[in-house]
Amino acid sequence: MDCTVKWIEGGMSFLAETGSKHAIVMDGAPEAGGRDMAPRPMELLLAGAGGCTTFDVVSILKKGRHAVTGCEVSLQAERAETEPKVFTRIHFHFKVSGRQLKPEAVARAIELSKSKYCSASIMLGKTAEITHDFEIVETPA
Repeated sequence: MDCTVKWIEGGMSFLAETGSKHAIVMDGAPEAGGRDMAPRPMELLLAGAGGCTTFDVVSILKKGRHAVTGCEVSLQAERAETEPKVFTRIHFHFKVSGRQLKPEAVARAIELSKSKYCSASIMLGKTAEITHDFEIVETPA
């Protein structure tokens, strides 16, 4: 896996091009010289963890032939007060939609992502206390 990040002259914006040839713009906060035109790098790190674990949860539920119709995760993170300002706590709140989803199946999918599959959140768990909870929303047939 590779990525190239280039500084966009004239501020604190950066353009990342991933190995799969996708582009992402990042920007710094105005107080750090940015123009507030794109997500911060740490926001993208948090979003990546959310995407990684949501991918896992949906995949696990689908493989188990559960009638999942939607999945979103809200993440709240706290960072250290001093440099390096690593994440110290991250809470994942899942909202899983489907028909007749069993809480045990959803809990198991989240646990498997947390402990085995989600490289991003497992890596972040080296510095942050990671917690999870979930709710199930029944969707009409």
